[in-house]
Amino acid sequence: MDNIFFEGPVMWSQIDANMHLRHSAYADFAAQARLAMLEKAGMDARHFQELHIGPILFREETIYLREAGPHDSLRVTCELTKCRPDGSRWSVRHEIYRKDGIKSAVVNVDGAWIDTKLRKLAALSGELMEKFTSLPRSEDFTETTS
Repeated sequence: MDNIFFEGPVMWSQIDANMHLRHSAYADFAAQARLAMLEKAGMDARHFQELHIGPILFREETIYLREAGPHDSLRVTCELTKCRPDGSRWSVRHEIYRKDGIKSAVVNVDGAWIDTKLRKLAALSGELMEKFTSLPRSEDFTETTS
């Protein structure tokens, strides 16, 4: 499986009363994988802090497919599905798999970059844009203006 950016166990604190992974934990796993994907491309949190820029989300959707439980280990993939030519807005699909290879969930996010000082949307510098364009893209990737 390509594009795995996070692997780890389900922790007891992530289990709900029905003995399966609670809904918000899927978002946590996706966020961790997304940040690992950016770091692997050379876009680490420290660099973002120095430049006063960071990723933000406008929409997050989780599609639940199969339960994950307390003894599962999960693998999370990430791929860009949409992006503006300047990288200012983007979408990422995360697929979350259990240790037995069964897809447990799909998390789709739409995001952008924010200037953390001005609290306004921002574009990436040329250096960061070059790194951003190296991220894995889905087979159905589209370049968009919206």
